[in-house]
Amino acid sequence: MSFNQNILEIDAKAEIDRIVQTLRDCVVKVMHKRGAVLGVSGGVDSSLTLALCVRAFSSEHVTALLLPDKDSNPASEVLARQVAKHLGIEPILENITPTLEGFGCYSRRDAAIRRVFPEYNAAAGYKAKIVLPANILNENTLNVFSLTIITPSGEEKTQRLAASDYLQIEAASNFKQRTRMSMIYYYAERQNYAVIGTANRDELEQGFFVKYGDGGVDIQPIAHLYKTQVYQLAEYLGIPQAIIERTPTTDTYPAEQTQEEFFYQLPFDAMDCYWFGFENGYMPGEIAAVMGESEERITALFRNFERKKRTTEYLRMSPLRDYFGI
Repeated sequence: MSFNQNILEIDAKAEIDRIVQTLRDCVVKVMHKRGAVLGVSGGVDSSLTLALCVRAFSSEHVTALLLPDKDSNPASEVLARQVAKHLGIEPILENITPTLEGFGCYSRRDAAIRRVFPEYNAAAGYKAKIVLPANILNENTLNVFSLTIITPSGEEKTQRLAASDYLQIEAASNFKQRTRMSMIYYYAERQNYAVIGTANRDELEQGFFVKYGDGGVDIQPIAHLYKTQVYQLAEYLGIPQAIIERTPTTDTYPAEQTQEEFFYQLPFDAMDCYWFGFENGYMPGEIAAVMGESEERITALFRNFERKKRTTEYLRMSPLRDYFGI
């Protein structure tokens, strides 16, 4: 098949029917569970997954959890409630802030931030986020993260992060996803339900998830779908337009941050085409001609994709057993 900009278009109805039937088979026949439980964030991925679960098991056998913490954007809960109501579900709210405070999530994170910006004080209204350089995909350089803080007056300051500070901020922040997954499994085990993941193909294959956090689930029903395909199915199923039009965010750090800014560095409609070409062996020159880019830039993008897959392979590994003769 020759490469073209419509290469990711799919038959939405047929794909939805296939996913729904496979969900039923996996949950009921393979896992011997009674229904599904998942976290709903107000984003398009979890909204689509919730809609697929309702189609598979009915609203009576699906539990939707809202799992905010004190850094979460209030709009996320509003949108999550909107899609749950749209699908006939009353979601359950579990605020995980007290648990995160017990783990020292915020204090451990903020200690690393203050090593870079000593004046940082969350209680005084400072906010922070981690970002990648805007030009990272135009250069053959490593993905080196920077820290941006926003002062109470709105001034932004950015400083490149040392590896040790970045790793501490990331490790502390990952308490959030792992705490959410613990809560989801509580409800799953209480009801004999399966835990349903909401990650798409971009997230799993490029490593944009937390091991044993949002990656620790029983089933990943949309993991084969590129983000643009997620939008196609969401449109077909009538997911509220406010969710479809919302810019995907990490909703992890105190400061607002898009997924593109934090990780992908590309808009999804373009990135998915490049990512599909990379995964399916298309030549950079063929993609460049279709997408109106230079062959050099596509080659640089491919190097970045390869680096992401290689450096995040650990996240996709199952526990190692064969090395020990088990």
